[in-house]
This record gives sequence, structure tokens and C-alpha cells, in this order.
Amino acid sequence: MDGERSSGTARLLTGVAWAVLLVGLWLWGRELTDVPGGSTPATGDVAAVGRPYPVELPPAHDPLPEARPHRVDIPAIGVQAPVVKRGLDQDKAIDPPSYDQPGVVGWYAGGTKPGAKGTALFVGHVDTQSKPAVFYHLSALKPGEKVRVTRADGSLAEFTVEDVQVFQRDGFDPLKAYGEREAGRAELRLITCGGTFDRATRSYSSNVVVSAYLTGKGP
Repeated sequence: MDGERSSGTARLLTGVAWAVLLVGLWLWGRELTDVPGGSTPATGDVAAVGRPYPVELPPAHDPLPEARPHRVDIPAIGVQAPVVKRGLDQDKAIDPPSYDQPGVVGWYAGGTKPGAKGTALFVGHVDTQSKPAVFYHLSALKPGEKVRVTRADGSLAEFTVEDVQVFQRDGFDPLKAYGEREAGRAELRLITCGGTFDRATRSYSSNVVVSAYLTGKGP
């Protein structure tokens, strides 16, 4: 998708179009795993995902004016990565960064800009050619940890992780995985593959989805 979208079309799709996008995200998760030599073991601390983690989360910050993401930093797992805008492929799935860019995060540019009201979507590879990629340790994130997005206007949007979930392919609910969790907030989803890698089907058993919400801003 080339060029900037208007503020109207930049917001999350609604109705049937939003449902199509959610299905596309699920398809993206399936296609993303079809890589040569994918890892066999579970990625990150998948076994710990969903366990109670006692931490007091900060209040939500008011949404910020729209601005394109430029970079994402996740100190807890050592991620410092450029963000590139991505569209949908011919199957209506998000077109992820190419496999020769394992350290790059893709942002769905047809949706919300991170920091603005709604749910922004970031996608990244877990591994390529049996080597760890940008979101290899995504499942190790814990509630309360920070995700910082540097934006094109020079501002910083700081998100706080509130949940890390692994969604199995069977009975997958894309709206629950990727949809808005609380109306009126600026939210962020970080999405990659997880679980175990099946060499026969060349796919992972699950998708890891980190949910975060805006809690601060920088100049």
C-alpha cells in the first residue's frame, strides 16, 4: 500500500471489512510459519503464558494525534527494530516483512496508527531459516513491561503490556485475538507464531498475541 491514507481509512476497518481483515490476520499467521527449516522447540517462554502475574498496571493515557510508526523498542526482550508499513496480499492476509529482513517489524498501514484511538497491529517473524527473528522472545513478555514506539513526528508512544496469550489454531477466534479490548483506548497488538513447529506441515501450532495499551508519551 503506497502513500498515506486519509484519517478515515486509517482507522480500523469495521463490519464485514474488519472481519475480513481478522481472517486475513489468521491466514497471515498460518502462512508466516511456512518457512524453510523452522524451529522445532516452542519459542520464548510459551509455557508461562497465561499464568497469573501480580502487577498493578498503570491507567490508560488519552490517545495521541495520528503519526506513522518509525521504530519499536521492547527493552525486556532486547528488541530494537525499524517498523515498515505493510498492506494485504492477494489473499487478504497481511503481507509480512520479507524473510531476508528478520529484524524488521511490519505495521498494518490500513489500520490504526500506534498511539491513536483503536488497535494498531504489529507483526513480525519468530524465526527464518532456523535462526531467531525479531519476535523470537515475544512470548516471554510479562504484564507491566513496556513497548515504546517512536513515531514519524518525533513523538514517543509508550505502551504497557497487559496480557500475553497463545491461541491454538483449533477453535481460533480472530476477533478475540486481535480485536479492541476496551473502547476508547489506544491499543497495540504484537503478533507472531508460537507453540511447536510441525516439520510435516511446515507450520507452528499457535499464534502468540501480546496485548498492550497506551500509558505514556514522550516529546
